[in-house]
Amino acid sequence: MKAGSYKPKIFRPEDVTSERPKRGLDEEDLKLQQTIYREDMLAGKTVLISGGGSGMGKATAYLAAKLGAQVAICGRDEEKLETTVKLVKDEIGSDVLALGTNIRDAEAVEGLIGKVHDHFGGLDTLVNNAGGQFPQDAIDFSRKGWLAVIDTNLNGTWWMMQEAAKRWREDGKPGNIVNIVANVERGMPQAAHTCAARAGVIYLSKTLATEWSQWNIRVNCIGPGVIETEGFRMYPEEALARFHKANPMKERGNAWDVAEMIAYLASPAARFINGDLIILDGGQAQWGVVWPAGMPDYFSEDGAA
Repeated sequence: MKAGSYKPKIFRPEDVTSERPKRGLDEEDLKLQQTIYREDMLAGKTVLISGGGSGMGKATAYLAAKLGAQVAICGRDEEKLETTVKLVKDEIGSDVLALGTNIRDAEAVEGLIGKVHDHFGGLDTLVNNAGGQFPQDAIDFSRKGWLAVIDTNLNGTWWMMQEAAKRWREDGKPGNIVNIVANVERGMPQAAHTCAARAGVIYLSKTLATEWSQWNIRVNCIGPGVIETEGFRMYPEEALARFHKANPMKERGNAWDVAEMIAYLASPAARFINGDLIILDGGQAQWGVVWPAGMPDYFSEDGAA
């Protein structure tokens, strides 16, 4: 066989090579996705996904249901949540519990965890996917903008983790938490607010993975790189055109890539993974930097990533 002649099976039928990125996988795209996992891998498990109305959360809910899990989703936009409910019902025949929740509200989160336990009789995996940010030079952040990102991405994630863990400890049941964060090792220019929040979640998770192991609760993080989702609407076209060039594969990931990693961490195969950060970025950490608001002229030099 000649070098380079091997063509692997395509599990991602959508186009990821065009210069202009897509705004995520729509419902028709999701229906086309295939998975390497067996169809009953998560049978008998209950999974709660925050931010389940769009993007990575929607893809994760769809895949979890496809793999046999009982699925609950939450988010602030109940209309979006209902699109996920309908997709799963129409394509898989499963019911999804959708609960409108603002994760910044600790009391609302407590009620959410209680409702999931009451409805399904328990919870096995919590996926903290909800979050948000906007591209801007840090020096120009408003106080309100800074606090909004920190409150959702760090505090909201913490309320979800703590309430889930308290219930697991009370019930004497094992638990599993998957936090969607980012690769913050080299910083995140023009996203300093989310960099600070995600770094907090990463090291909080590592700490809790130790503290909570006495109750058989695992805590891990996934750090996506450039992933095509509806969130791309936040970024200017000139920035989007460069995103995939910031990793050596020169590709953009999609929500299904993240969903399949979440499914792995929710499966028995991941039983010995705890306190870890799994990076899904096509090698970006070793290659380049994303400038989500557009690269400043100061950095636009020959050889710049």
